[in-house]
Amino acid sequence: MNNVRFAFFFALIGLMLSACETVINPELRIAEPLLVVDAWITNKREMQTIILSQSQAYFDNTLPPPVSNATITVVENGNKTYTFTEESSRKGYYTWKPTGSEVFGAVGNSYKLTIQVNGEVYEATSKMGPSTPVDSIVYKKNEPDQSNPDFYRAEFFAKDVVGIGDTYWIKTYKNGILLNKPSELNVAYDAGFDAGGPFYSRIENGIPFLLDFIPPIRNRMNPNDTDANDNPLSPYVPGDSAYVEIHSITLAGFTYLRQLGEQTNRPGGFAELFSRPLANISTNIANKNPNGKKALGFFNVAAVSGKGKKFVP
Repeated sequence: MNNVRFAFFFALIGLMLSACETVINPELRIAEPLLVVDAWITNKREMQTIILSQSQAYFDNTLPPPVSNATITVVENGNKTYTFTEESSRKGYYTWKPTGSEVFGAVGNSYKLTIQVNGEVYEATSKMGPSTPVDSIVYKKNEPDQSNPDFYRAEFFAKDVVGIGDTYWIKTYKNGILLNKPSELNVAYDAGFDAGGPFYSRIENGIPFLLDFIPPIRNRMNPNDTDANDNPLSPYVPGDSAYVEIHSITLAGFTYLRQLGEQTNRPGGFAELFSRPLANISTNIANKNPNGKKALGFFNVAAVSGKGKKFVP
């Protein structure tokens, strides 16, 4: 009887393994293209850009088709209007250019985006929250890694602003190039990862109690590069430079970026069986006509602080 059970068990395992090797070619329905809005505006003293494109079929690996001839405005506190005009050399790119020492917006103000295109009117709102200064950036040898004595990591230090519910998008540039892999997306809720934790700055007995961002957030400024043999490379070497920016984002923007990270940073292979299922990402872009075409993407207006440092051992 035991031999029969073992035989049945191994036969079942064989069927499972053979099932894992089955190749399928699913036929997906082609969905109607939707407007995609990329509108992450900042108060940096530079040209601001809003990108309009169309959604694509899942297996389409071409560049998204641009959407031209739109009218785009952003109204600040219901009175001041910023007009974004399409660039002649780049279809689908709409820009606003500051003059002199002008910057876009101010902390605490509210903003309404309006897009008129193809007979539809889309709207979204955002508020510019406060950013927080980057105190310092340090480079240090990764002592536990004895196999590579020249393995160096970087870490930035910054404190959460006073209050509960401040959300941030932290961007790192290595030698002037943005770290933009899905695994390098870095967002924070107060000084930690999520709401509900003790990681927030506050006033205690009239004295500010300011918390540093937790180490996993501070250390995420290190690129995850490997050599031809898939061995990890030192994130920084002497002569490299790093620049860290902290963007204030709304709670809805924080949720959007978290969802974006979950949907794009996929493990692949067997581990994909235990990942979150693919799903649509939230948006704050709404059609004024409830029966009109939907839109995708996001609108956020951010205050930005930043600091850079060159690696000189």
